[in-house]
Amino acid sequence: MLEVIGITNCNTVKKTRQWLEQKDIHYSFRDLKKEPLSPNELADLVMKAGLETLVNRRGRKWKMLGLADKQLSDNDLFEVLLEHQTMIKRPVLRYGEAVMVGFDEDAVATFIEEGS
Repeated sequence: MLEVIGITNCNTVKKTRQWLEQKDIHYSFRDLKKEPLSPNELADLVMKAGLETLVNRRGRKWKMLGLADKQLSDNDLFEVLLEHQTMIKRPVLRYGEAVMVGFDEDAVATFIEEGS
C-alpha cells in the first residue's frame, strides 16, 4: 500500500492527499508530528532518496535553526533531520521499497503505476 509521509497542515501534503482521493487511490498517512520516523526508518529513506533530496533548505525550520551558514557533515545533517523531522521535504511517498519526494501529478501517477 502507498504510504504518504508528512504533516497534516502542509499544503502540499493536503494537495497530494486530495489528488489521491480523487483518483480513488488507497493510501495510509503518517503524520511526522504524531509519529516520527525512527533512526532506521530515516536512514532507509536517506539511502533510497538521498539526504539532499530529503532536506528542505527553504523551509521555516531550516531558517529558524540558522543552518544556512553552517557547514554540516552528512552525519550532523542526519541528526538535525532526525530531531526536526518537519524539515523533511513533503510529501514523502513510499510504495513498497520505492521512495519519492515531492508532489507532481504526472510523476506520482508514474510512481504508483510502476509500483503496482
